[in-house]
Amino acid sequence: MPRQRKLHDGYFKQAKREGYVARSAYKLLEINEKKKLVRKGDWVLDLGCAPGSWLQAAADLVGPRGRVVGIDLKPVEHPMPESVRTLVGDLTETDPAVLTEFVGGRYNAVLSDMAPNTVGVGDDFRSVRLCREILERLPGLIEPGGHLAMKVFEGAELQDLVRETRALFDEARAFKPDACRDVSRETYVVAKGYTGPTAESGA
Repeated sequence: MPRQRKLHDGYFKQAKREGYVARSAYKLLEINEKKKLVRKGDWVLDLGCAPGSWLQAAADLVGPRGRVVGIDLKPVEHPMPESVRTLVGDLTETDPAVLTEFVGGRYNAVLSDMAPNTVGVGDDFRSVRLCREILERLPGLIEPGGHLAMKVFEGAELQDLVRETRALFDEARAFKPDACRDVSRETYVVAKGYTGPTAESGA
């Protein structure tokens, strides 16, 4: 018999206590604790930012001197700190210049907790395709030496995606935070030190 999903687990209750709009905030906080992607004063772009928990966590990480910009198909309705700006739109149809004009330059870190609409069969392939859309747009969004974390569903193309990401960064690997539910197929590709496309990467 399959295990029942625990809707109100420890992270859910902790999020309620600490004012985060969703438990997913702890995924980003754990990623950052282990991988050091975001620092005080950084400019951070959050792709697929609704309902806003990663915006909140990123704002805590960058502090009042940093800036956090988010984009999502849905509006963020939860109140955000003054350092946060949000845009309603489709990443795949938005000029990177529209996203960088909010801060006046490219970002120190690009984050994505986006996922495709899930239907069961083929969700992992759709998730990888979405991540590749992000990689294609990085040259206009991220500064040299910048960092990346993006959600992807585990599947046949995960290691290919990690290799493609590594071709653009000094290092890249898959990392699954403890805050992910045990039954979830989600993991994250975490990359540091953006170098940009090279002839070797085929970009």
